[in-house]
Formats: sequence, structure tokens, C-alpha cells
Amino acid sequence: CPPGGAGPAGRTAALPGRAARGRSLPTAPAPAPPLPAGMVWPPSVPAWPPTPSGSGGAAGRRESPDSARRGGVGAMSRRERGRSRGGGAEVAAEDAEPESPDQCLSLLPWDRFSAWLHCVCVVGFDLELGQAVEVIYPPHSKLTDKEKTNICYLSFPDSNSGCLGDTQFCFRFRRSPGRKVSFCCFLDQLDRDLPVYLKKDSAYYYGYVYFRQVRDKSLKRGYFQKSLVLISKLPYVHLFRTMLKQIAPEYFEKSEAFLEAVCSDIDRWPAPVPGKVLQLPLMGLIMKLRIPTYRDKPGTTPIVQNMHQADAQISMALPTVHEVDLFRCFCPVFFHIQMLWELVLLGEPLVVMAPSPAESSETVLALVSCISPLKYCSDFRPYFTIQDSEFKEYTTRTQAPPSVILGVTNPFFAKTLQHWPHIIRIGDIKLPGEVPKQVKVKKLKNLKTLDSKPGVYTSYKPYLNKDEEIVKQLQKGVQQKRPTEAQSVILRRYFLELTESFIIPLERYVASLMPLQKCISPWKSPPQLRQFNQDDFMKTLEKAGPQLTSGLKGDWIGLYRHFLKSPNFDGWFRSRQREMTQKLEALHLEALCNENLVFWSQKHTEVETVDLVLKLKNKLLQADREHLPVNTDTLKKLQTHINDIILALPDDLQDILLKTGTT
Repeated sequence: CPPGGAGPAGRTAALPGRAARGRSLPTAPAPAPPLPAGMVWPPSVPAWPPTPSGSGGAAGRRESPDSARRGGVGAMSRRERGRSRGGGAEVAAEDAEPESPDQCLSLLPWDRFSAWLHCVCVVGFDLELGQAVEVIYPPHSKLTDKEKTNICYLSFPDSNSGCLGDTQFCFRFRRSPGRKVSFCCFLDQLDRDLPVYLKKDSAYYYGYVYFRQVRDKSLKRGYFQKSLVLISKLPYVHLFRTMLKQIAPEYFEKSEAFLEAVCSDIDRWPAPVPGKVLQLPLMGLIMKLRIPTYRDKPGTTPIVQNMHQADAQISMALPTVHEVDLFRCFCPVFFHIQMLWELVLLGEPLVVMAPSPAESSETVLALVSCISPLKYCSDFRPYFTIQDSEFKEYTTRTQAPPSVILGVTNPFFAKTLQHWPHIIRIGDIKLPGEVPKQVKVKKLKNLKTLDSKPGVYTSYKPYLNKDEEIVKQLQKGVQQKRPTEAQSVILRRYFLELTESFIIPLERYVASLMPLQKCISPWKSPPQLRQFNQDDFMKTLEKAGPQLTSGLKGDWIGLYRHFLKSPNFDGWFRSRQREMTQKLEALHLEALCNENLVFWSQKHTEVETVDLVLKLKNKLLQADREHLPVNTDTLKKLQTHINDIILALPDDLQDILLKTGTT
């Protein structure tokens, strides 16, 4: 009898099981490539198409003729076209081709809208109540009282900011626990093809704000104050900022009817499929964009061509969906960018004190993105206020400051967060007309108020020697009046190369923890990954450390030791463990398919054969549930094995096993 795994005897290693979900086996991708020597382990590829979990019901929806006519979301290409492209390479025109009807998924009203946004809110100022949510659209959108309160306070700048005119910024806040995620099955499929730093965090919402404050003598307060806010799980900062620029000014003139028309347009958008050129209609404008995939070469941005429109609609090509103007954000402190990179990499507590939410949110987002393609795994708040529900949790002095990056504007924080170890004070972000002067790192005791001079206040001593070349390169760009977009590209490439030089030795060591393929037996449970040993890893750095790809000198060993204790390492390693375990499961499944299971079943008892069938069915369900990187032919072959074994059994057992999904 087989000792374990798929065999009937030896049940010590039970295979994971789950009730059948009433859907056919997915079409799976080609087998994942072997472990790379380079940067990124290939994650599992999602099964497709999913069965939508159905939600976002039509309550409160007035059905339009357009929504009644449409058939469902555009199909997702099972084999993603988003391959790595060189910088400046053009996306092929066929990426934008419409999907055929037979590939389409049938979705409920508002499901397309829900793929991009949770809801749209209008926040106004009431003389008696203060900030209040005036409109939530679509009307059936669910927000708890706590979420509404957070949205109210985070959608307006602090009174000291003095933001007259129009201001754009973003914030991030916790979702209330215990709520069902609508449309989750569908969105999870898309999420798996994203780079790790763009994957949504189901515990948080982003709020993208367009705030207007203008004098109005007809109002008692003397000012018109209102915010249009897009609430979404997606971190597509540039996309939603562009959207708000287009719709907010007109909304303030036309009010609710216009907002309803905007939401109706969004509900006609294709799904946010990574790697495809998407055309998004918005009030007479067509926005063209491409969401990155994990297959893209880090640091490259495929160009979306602004193709000629056959009709009169205006087309706008977005160069990115998520990136901020990196150089503009770091300009006030760019002499310290390498030290800031270390602080973010190590998950150190950081506060950004700025004069307005626009500056604070952009700077926090720039900090989080500077360790890309690593994901920043701690919490970050682009704009944080004293009314935030986590204010006490993050400002308490009874324990060490948490691993979080906060963006604040209220002078009260200069006193409240004095005990934090690293504080960045920035003034109004402006592109310099002359070369910025060298600004020394200041001691924390010199930070008295929010009016203190801009700079970095910390006692942190960087592990690596300062890279003077990047500073000189950026200074030269300022002298030559190089466009800020070009400066940002230089800075982004610098951060990317620094992060890759740091992470490649870790990738190489973790790859060595993978058992050899010859260790995988169909009659035993899949082998386990070897444990991560810090001392063993440190020994590899002498010959295969960052010195192979980076010329920077310094205490790399100390930096690694510190990083291994950080939340960013924990998040990165958990992700790698999960991907490698899935790869082992996939290889084990392939080994099973290559065995003559029918012949095996003929030599064993009915009880053992039934046990084998149930375990094989569990394997298929696991491949579907966990989206294992298994070839389509392998899944079909395993299903054929199961059918052949069942047909060889007596009729009564056949009936039972054909109806049984799993144990």
C-alpha cells in the first residue's frame, strides 16, 4: 500500500479538502518555469474563468437602456500578453481588441463599477454638524458609521492648511471587520496577475479626494467647502487623480445628476485586467491605460499608444496608473534619499510633516514606492488626522512607535509625535529653479513645532555609505532644466537597482531551500521546504552578496540582520513560502498523473481504491482553489484517471463517487 500522499493507506498526511463549489475545472496555464536565478519567483497563475460570487445587487439602481443591453464583462485573456518589455516598447494593438461574446462573463448590474470603486462620496460642511457625508453613490453601497466618520474627517484639509481653491490628495483607512467582500471571487482572479506592490489589501480602503474651498458670500460661513471622494480598494493613484480632475469641477456645477451619469459610465468599463490596454469611457473622454502585471520587467513602462478615434470622442493615454512624481516629492530632501530608502526598507516608524494633505500624501506614497518591487508590508497613512479612529493607537507613549508611515499636517502632531525616531519635515513642494543646498540631518530635539525648518530629524546612522553619484546626477539635471518626468525616471531606476541588489542574494538563498524534483514521489506527501537559517544565509553573502550588482560600500551584513527582523522581510518571505509550496504541490500532482493509477487500483481493495479517488478529487479541488501553476493537460489527465478508476468499480460505488465532490 502507498505510505501516504495520494495512496489509500498511511493517512498521516491528510490532503486538504473542501466542498465542491459547483463549477467545472478551470483552464490552467502552461507549467511554471523552474526557479529563476534572478529577481522574482514566478507566482501561481490564476484559473480562469471564475464563477462570479454575485453581489453588488441592483438595489437602488435605475436600470438604463445601456445597462440592459450590455452582455457582461469583457473576457480576460487566459494567457496574459503582459510580457516583459523594454523601456519605451509599444503595446501591441491586439491587446486592445474587443473580446468575443463567448468569452464574456455574465455580471450583475454594478459589478463592473465594483471592480474599480466601492462607492463615490460627497462630503460637505454643515454649520451644526461639521463635516458630513451628503451623498453616497450607488445608493446601495455599504459603509459603516465608523467608516463614514473616517471619510468625513479625512476628506477635508486641517483648518491650518489654508487650502483655497482646488486641492487633490488621497488617504487610506481601515475597513470595518466582519463584512463580506462583494464580487470577491472575480477580483481575486485579477489580483493574482498584479505585481506584489499593486495587490489590493482587503483590510483597507483608499480615498481619492478633490476638495474645493472658495469664497461664497451667500453662505453663512462665507465659503463653499465640498469634497468629491472616490473610495476604492485599488492603489491606482494616478488613474483616480486623473479621473477626479476630469469630473470634479463639472460636478460642483451640475450636482447629483452628473454624478449618476459618471457612475453609469464607470459601470460600463471593462474589468481591470492586468496586461491589457483598457479603454475607459468617462463623460465623452476615452482614457487609455495599461495595468502592470507581475510578468513585466521591473522598471519598464510599456507605452500606451494614443490611437485615432473613429468618432468625436477625445482620447487620453495615461503613462501609468499608480506612480507618483518621485523627484518632485523627494526634491526637498533628496540629499537623504538613500537613508530614507533604508528606513522604509527596514519598516522604521516615519512621520512626514507637511503644510497640506497634497504634500503629505504624495510624499508618503513616494516613500512606500521607493522599495519597489518589494512590497511595503506595514501600515501607511498618506494623510492622518487627530480624528482618525487609530489616533490613540499610533500616538501612545506607553509603547514603542509602531512600524508605520504617517503623513500629517496638524501642528498638534509636532508635540504628540516628538518621541518618534524619524521625522521628515517638508515645506511647500516646488520644483527648484536652482540647485538645492545641502541640508544636514537634524537632531530630534531641534524639532519644536511644525514651523521648524524643512529637513530630516533623526539619530539614525545609515548602514551604507552615501552614493554621491545619484545626487550629482540629479543636481546636474536641475542645472540643465531637465524635465521632472526624466528626473523621476532616473530616481526610480536608482531605487530599483538598489532594491534589486539587496534582494537578489535573498532570492538566491530561498531558491536553494526548494527540494530537488527527484525527491517528489507520487506515493508520498509533497516534501517540505527547508527552514530559513539566518547564519547559513549570511555565509552566502561573501561570494554571492550585493557586491556582485552594486558598487556601494558599507555594512551590508548589518543591514541584512536588521531587515530580517522587519515586517517587510516577514511579508516577503511568507509570500515566497506560499509560492514555493504551491509549486511543490503542482509537481506532486504532475507526478501522480504520470503514474498508471488504474493499474494500481486493480491490485488493491475497493476501500483503498475509493480512498484514492477521494484524495485525487481533493487534489483537483486544491488545484482550483489555490490556483496551482499546473498545466491544463495535467488537470484533464488526472480527471481522466479518476473517471477510469470509478468506471472499473461496481455500479453502486460508481453512483456514490460520481456524486461525491470531496470528503
